[in-house]
Amino acid sequence: MIRLQAYKFQIMPNGEQQRAMRRIAGSCRYVWNKALALQTANHEAGEKFINHFAMCKWLPVWKKEPETLWLKETPSQLYQLVLKDLARAYKNFFEKRADFPTFKKKGVNSRFCFPQGCELDAGNSRIRLPKLGWIRYRKSRAVEGVIKNITVSCVAGKWYASIQTEREIEQPAHPSSSMVDIDVGITRFATLSDGTMFEPVNAFRKNATKLEKYQRCLSRKTKFSSNWKKQKQKISRLHQRVAYARNDFLHKTSTLISKNHAMIVIEDLKVTNMSKSAAGMVETPGRSAKAKSGLNKSILDQGWGEFRRQLEYKQAWRGGDVLAINPRNTSRTCPACSHVSAENRKTQSKFECVECGYAENADLNASINILRAGHARLACQVNGAVMPSATGTHRSYLPHSGIEAVGIPCLSFRNLAACCLSSEGSPLRA
Repeated sequence: MIRLQAYKFQIMPNGEQQRAMRRIAGSCRYVWNKALALQTANHEAGEKFINHFAMCKWLPVWKKEPETLWLKETPSQLYQLVLKDLARAYKNFFEKRADFPTFKKKGVNSRFCFPQGCELDAGNSRIRLPKLGWIRYRKSRAVEGVIKNITVSCVAGKWYASIQTEREIEQPAHPSSSMVDIDVGITRFATLSDGTMFEPVNAFRKNATKLEKYQRCLSRKTKFSSNWKKQKQKISRLHQRVAYARNDFLHKTSTLISKNHAMIVIEDLKVTNMSKSAAGMVETPGRSAKAKSGLNKSILDQGWGEFRRQLEYKQAWRGGDVLAINPRNTSRTCPACSHVSAENRKTQSKFECVECGYAENADLNASINILRAGHARLACQVNGAVMPSATGTHRSYLPHSGIEAVGIPCLSFRNLAACCLSSEGSPLRA
């Protein structure tokens, strides 16, 4: 099994190296913006999309132009990777996975990647980068594997190096054989089907007042003045602390769940669609835009998409698996009588069935329904009733994880398959 892993460290360049890195970042930004402008003009003329190989032919011409001779100071491979990223951005847009590519601004998301020519001296805690020389870094852990590339980025005035490595490992077998469901929410970040609950960190909400104060101070200063730049740096550092707090919480939570459970069942939530603005257009204004805006902030503050990504790669590294199911009616269905109604969800935290009177916490009730739907999906896959990953919305079951797919004593194997065929998102009858 090939494992690709990245190690991110803070680097400590001297003044000359910092100026050189800013020049390289500016050159890569210029190539991105110029290529994007040519692609846009080509599209408006009705021509077809220009692929990566055709875009790379522009580079020798740009380097010979009198006004852009400074492009020769940066290795061409960095420009080729920039154009490759642009082609990937267009592909993601065409396949409706991302928005249309935008032009890059100075000082925003400054980064560049060295595909080769890098060297790591772990003993002396330093990295050698082409055109930059040896740079010291804060060594927090050992780097394993062969270095494939190094990405240098600048966040809130600090420089970082992300080292991507590749190494061969044996196919892991998860030490656990349990199966658990996760229901994510806003009031409670995650509720597991075994009753475990994780409270949200709400990193952005806790710093919203300070952020508003900083932004008001920024608006009163002359744009691009020294005081304006200092205040903008404060805002960047605050955003960085919020991101670090959220990411630290997600890593600790996902690691704890991944270590204790071989199979994790989650809802296949479309976070992008759930967090879209409800303001609408001038001709057709939306409804409850202010309330929806607060809900969108809460959803994005939780980091559901990043949480799922971390669970998937950590389970793959440990030999487990993540199963995503249809989230339809998981919070409205009674696990006792299978009655589906919107009236069952009395409040955000209370569930009470109008048919049989069953009452439980709403998040815990949803996690039970998700787990039962996951059992049904696994039973159908093992029985051959449905093909694994037929729709591409979930990962297939891993036989080496040691999970017993049919683990509900009140249902026969045939009933499990029939339930799965009738409705993937519905819970199993008790």
